[in-house]
Amino acid sequence: MDKRICSQQAEDIFDEGGDVLPYADEATFERPHQSQRRVSIDMNEPMVVRLDGYASEYGVTRQSLMKIWLAERLDQEDDRKARRTASAPR
Repeated sequence: MDKRICSQQAEDIFDEGGDVLPYADEATFERPHQSQRRVSIDMNEPMVVRLDGYASEYGVTRQSLMKIWLAERLDQEDDRKARRTASAPR
């Protein structure tokens, strides 16, 4: 997502037949029919404080921020693995 727009701007673009996908953050897409699994994680206080600061800055909860960041990192790792596999000698 290169640009940020508010929901009203996205609605206006969509209503005019425009493409809103360039403004979307794929990490926040809802993925229906995927089961949820609760996990717990222990982390030190300074890390929690930093996470809370970023969550507040972005206007999301700590849990949402962690899910977004983890999804982004997993996508990066998948891409890196795919590139490594594609360039491996056969």
